[in-house]
Parts: sequence; structure tokens; C-alpha cells
Amino acid sequence: MNVTLLEQAKQLKETLVDFVYEAEGELAVALEKYAAENSNKERYDIKQQNLIIDTFITEGRVGEQTPLELFLENEPNLTQSDRALVNHWKRSFTGLFEIIQTIPNGLELMNWLSAKHYNVYPNARISEAEMARWQPGEILLTRIAPIGDRDWMIFSDCIPKGKLSQPKLAVAIGEFKKKHKESLYSDAPELLEQAWESVARYHQEFVDFFGSDRITLSGSELNTKLAELQSKMSQKILASAGIDPSKSLKEVMQESGANEEAIAEAAAELGTDAEAVTEAMNSQEKLAMVTPKVELPPEIKTAEQVTAFSHPKWGQMFIPTYTKFQAMLEAEDPQSQENCAFLVRKYLEEPQINFFIWQQLKEQYPTQLEKVLQTVLERRDFNLDRDLEATLKKFNKLPETELPETASVPRHLHDLFEEAVVQVSKSKSKGKKRQKTAKGFK
Repeated sequence: MNVTLLEQAKQLKETLVDFVYEAEGELAVALEKYAAENSNKERYDIKQQNLIIDTFITEGRVGEQTPLELFLENEPNLTQSDRALVNHWKRSFTGLFEIIQTIPNGLELMNWLSAKHYNVYPNARISEAEMARWQPGEILLTRIAPIGDRDWMIFSDCIPKGKLSQPKLAVAIGEFKKKHKESLYSDAPELLEQAWESVARYHQEFVDFFGSDRITLSGSELNTKLAELQSKMSQKILASAGIDPSKSLKEVMQESGANEEAIAEAAAELGTDAEAVTEAMNSQEKLAMVTPKVELPPEIKTAEQVTAFSHPKWGQMFIPTYTKFQAMLEAEDPQSQENCAFLVRKYLEEPQINFFIWQQLKEQYPTQLEKVLQTVLERRDFNLDRDLEATLKKFNKLPETELPETASVPRHLHDLFEEAVVQVSKSKSKGKKRQKTAKGFK
């Protein structure tokens, strides 16, 4: 590690933060707006505040520029080396890191979202005492930035999560994906690209199977059909890999001459865990591997009617009240329909009724929808073309798509989630056994 470069980076980072905090005009307004939009109302302490500020420095927008670019423009005394460092910081990112080991004056971290490893060193605001408390195996939420070809600096405060069990780590990753969407696979764009490709691929399979990108079925029938679709997708993947799904794994291995490790790796890529592979190789059971399963929630499975939408970017959406909303809008006087206001407000407030769903309603029922919103929102001047997008934004329904839950995930994350489910199931089973034992002694 270049100690001189690290000290330079520490001082430069402090100068950069002071520049942003002391700024006036557009930069100050942009910072305030960014902080308000990204603050966590449930728990908002100084470490989280600093993480938001440091994210704004590299990812925020002031007109067409980032704060980093403004800093370079407005600080003429920066050396060429300073400017090179600041430009490197455009690659900074927020991650959920596991401490792998301590290294001289720093830590080796692994970003759990991408499984990539980094040698990182503290910034000026992290004391030796704080760093000494962190131990291998602990999870840190923080932001890091490059300071050379191989080394990185902790760019913000660290929010320690402690040592987490696999179920708790899976939950933490889920929270990260929800609260730090912009940082998902930010150090591994190839993973992000593959994830988006899987969404488009699943959409096409959906359309080919159902004959449309929108269908309405009972919840139970939809659940059955989706299972058939996923089985069909698995068969296609196996066939494209030259594997006959009608044969046992042992038969496939004997015919192809593939070794156990190669088959296990292929099976794992299809969503089958190592334990299942071992069982299959020791039996004559037919090869049965499935793509990551879409689990419908209970309220969808038991619904009388569910309208399922599919889109190459938005993924799949399952709405159990869509036909009711349509019937309301198709009525001669929608506003007089029972539960009209309740339904409209529900569609505005519930996260699963996203921007895409509202656009479908707008295209199909423009006049009726505008009149209903005028009444429910108490805005007689409400214009659907002019005001709908701004209104939806107030309810956190944005036109930008987010990576759907059906997207593929890296192998290490898939394995973690699978193991977390197994552990939770075992824990519940033990709990039930203890309860039964206790009753027996009464």
C-alpha cells in the first residue's frame, strides 16, 4: 500500500466533503433534495446521513453535472495527482461487505452482492480504535472508492451489522436491494446485464406459453400454470445443454463421459443445490431441475381472479383486483360505484400497483380514469396527460424500472437464500417439536 497516496486521498476526501457542505445555490438545493429522498425514516443516524452525503457526492446530479465534476471545476489549486484521484472516485460504490481478514493497516472485504474482494483502508474519520473492533466474519454497510490500481479507501462511515446467520444475512441482502437499488451489482455490470437478460427471457417464455402478455385466471389455476411454465423452461435449458431430462443423472454421466463435478456445476446453475445433486447421483430417479421458482403469495393463490401482466423490463405483476377496477371504470357512472374511492386510493398507495399498471389503465380508460381521479383527488382541473406522472411520483411510483424479483441472481446468492430457507424451516420444526414435548408433560 502506498502510504503517501492514502494520506493524500484522506485529506482530499475531507476537502471534497467541505466543498459540498459549504456550497450554496444549486448544489445546496440538490443536496437537500437528495438527502430528503434517500433518508430512512425508520432509523436515521449520523452514519447513515454521512453515507447519503458521500453517495450524493459521486452519484447526485446538479443540473447535468455531478458534485465531483463541480469540485474539479471550482478548485483550480488541485494538483494533477489530486484530479486523477477524484476521477477514480467516479467508480466508488456502496456495498454490503463481509470482513474476510485483517491486513496491515486495513481489511480485506468481500462485497456480498458480487462476491468480489477488495483491500481497503480507513478514511480520516475512522479511528484505529473503531477499526480494531471489527472482526472477520462481520458485515459492514459502507461505500468504498479506488485509490490506486489495486487498493481502495473506505469512502464513508461504516455501519456495522455484526456477525449474521445465513437467514439474517439473506434478510440484510434483501434490505440492501430494496434501499440501495442504484448499487445493485454496481461493481459487476456483467451480472446486472445477465439479470436483465433473464427478465426479458422469462417474459418471452411467458408470452409463448400463455399466448399473450396479459391473462386473467383464478389464483389456483395461475399457480398451476406458472409451475408448468417453469418446468417447461427447465426442460428447454436442459435440452439446450444436450441433456436428456427423461434419464437419470447417472445415465447422463455414463453416456456423456462427464465427471461428477461438471454435472454438479451444471445442475447448480439450473437452481438445484449440491445436496440435491448428490442425492440424484446416488439414485436412479429421473433428472428434475427447475429454474428459480416464482412463489405466489397466499392471497394471490386463493383469489377468485388474478390478472397477470408480463413485460421484458417490469417482469411479471399479479393483480387480484384488476378486473374489479376495470368493471368500476366501465360502469356508466364510475364515481357512483361502491368502493370507487377506496379502490382508487388502494391503487395509488399499494406498491405492487406500479407505474406500468397505471399506464395500462390510462391507455384503456383515459376519459373514465381522468374523471375518477378528479373526484377522488378533489382536483377538478386534473389532466391525465399532464398530471398523472407527477401524481404517481408522489406515491413513489416511478417510470424507471427496477430489477424484478424474477431476475436471475448470482450463484453464491442463490445458494445463500436456499440455505437460509432450509435453516429457517429446521428452526420452525424444532420449535414445533419442543411445543409438543411441553404439552406432553402437562
